[in-house]
Amino acid sequence: MRPKSLQLLFFYILITTAVSAQGRLIWSEEFNDTVLKKSNWTIFTGYGSGNNGWGNNEWQNYISVNISFKDGCLVITAKKTGDGQKMGDYTSARISSKSKQEFLYGRIEARIKLPEGRGVWPAFWLLGTKAKWPDCGEIDILEYVGFDPETAHSAIHTPSSFGETINKSLLKISGLEKEFHVYGINWTEDKIEFYVDDPAKPFYTYDPQIKDNLTWPFIHPAYILINFAVGGNFGGRKGVDDSVFPQKMQVDWVRVYSLDK
Repeated sequence: MRPKSLQLLFFYILITTAVSAQGRLIWSEEFNDTVLKKSNWTIFTGYGSGNNGWGNNEWQNYISVNISFKDGCLVITAKKTGDGQKMGDYTSARISSKSKQEFLYGRIEARIKLPEGRGVWPAFWLLGTKAKWPDCGEIDILEYVGFDPETAHSAIHTPSSFGETINKSLLKISGLEKEFHVYGINWTEDKIEFYVDDPAKPFYTYDPQIKDNLTWPFIHPAYILINFAVGGNFGGRKGVDDSVFPQKMQVDWVRVYSLDK
């Protein structure tokens, strides 16, 4: 429950800072407003494929009206708007912190409640700023696909893999979709650790022995992306169940900590 009085809010901030012995809070987005902060986010619109130069053959059209706020959370709603058999028959939303909030190293995490159902594909991820994809490097902190329930996916994309997913990992959690969970990474000069809920217990670490530009492009700032795709190369691998829509991806907050002790 969120603190409602200024006194409780101050206490909440103190506790949050105190318990983060893992590092110093340097930026956060708590989504307490009723509009998206322009100083933090840009809303992407359009189809994530073809001439847009991004996306993975998904079926949704990203539009701004599918973003809302409720109970201190950002809510992205995916809706079926057509016959459900081709690109554009669903709508959803995607936001990015590019050129507004960018970070190099640290603990980056978000508290998220996932949608569910075959065909949903929400994600919380990072892209580097100094090159085009895949040379910029991609860190998928969380990907979830409805055909693989109770499973949190993570992945790394690098130039050495020619953009293909490498070192993909997953974590099984009973009832994953029913509750909020914290999805995050510990990102240092040497490695990237992925975790759910407990940063001290990573379930996967990316730490290549040779850290050249092909295997370790993660030496430049990166920006944050949050989106809710439908179908596509991964999310639609086993089809889309039209009966589950509308579905909601809820984001309570996004926080970034320095790993300085």
